[in-house]
Amino acid sequence: MGESGVGTDPAGDPALAARLAALSREVGAPLLVNVDARAADRPGIYKSAVLVGPAGLTGQRYDKMRLVPFGEYVPARPLLGWATSAGRAAREDRRRGTGPVVMTLPARAAGASPLRVGPLVCFESAFPDMSRRLARDGAGLLVVQSSTSTFQDSWAPAQHASLAALRAAETGGPSSTRRSPGPVPRTVPTGGGSGRCWAPARAPPSCASCRSGDDDGLCPVGRLALVRGARGGRRGVRRRGRGALRTPGSAPRGRRARTVRG
Repeated sequence: MGESGVGTDPAGDPALAARLAALSREVGAPLLVNVDARAADRPGIYKSAVLVGPAGLTGQRYDKMRLVPFGEYVPARPLLGWATSAGRAAREDRRRGTGPVVMTLPARAAGASPLRVGPLVCFESAFPDMSRRLARDGAGLLVVQSSTSTFQDSWAPAQHASLAALRAAETGGPSSTRRSPGPVPRTVPTGGGSGRCWAPARAPPSCASCRSGDDDGLCPVGRLALVRGARGGRRGVRRRGRGALRTPGSAPRGRRARTVRG
């Protein structure tokens, strides 16, 4: 289910939880429901991925950690709170989750291994450290829940979907983006993944990106770009005269651009 698919916390609404469980039984699979609502067990509004099985709530829940400025909270609200009257800025700040969660889904067949899923919510797919952390924690599939209704007829949904492909390439496993409304991008069968949500090949976090830790900003794709850029740079150095090389920056420079800092 896409982001903000449910506007009430099912933990505090037994009737809603029962309907979701009935839907899970009908489709024959657990539901990963995205909730944008005031939490039933604590103060504040959270954006959460909640796993619901055929018997009801499983107790597995992930609360979004990295919120969208102004869309989900207003930075320095005492100073910038006027933005709520000038646009569609959040009138109440969403609360942040405290850490990543890897959810375990039951095996689809006897003898099969349970599927471990790492949920991310919308904007979070832009951060490679989050997907690397989930892969290191054992997630075999990354699931990104999103809502693109505010920019549905633009290039933005395709760009956002491409982030899931990049995260899959970095972690060596498949990813899937579920969004509402509009077409749903398929699971990306990159690296060790089979491309099927229900039976992806397990992809242990064995790549350098996953082993390197959260502070390493160079994923395999980034390293490849650097290598290609370096090779292109070497090819771009032309010979000038016999045996001469043009050094970088030797061409005449134009006027220095002026900025607000001078």
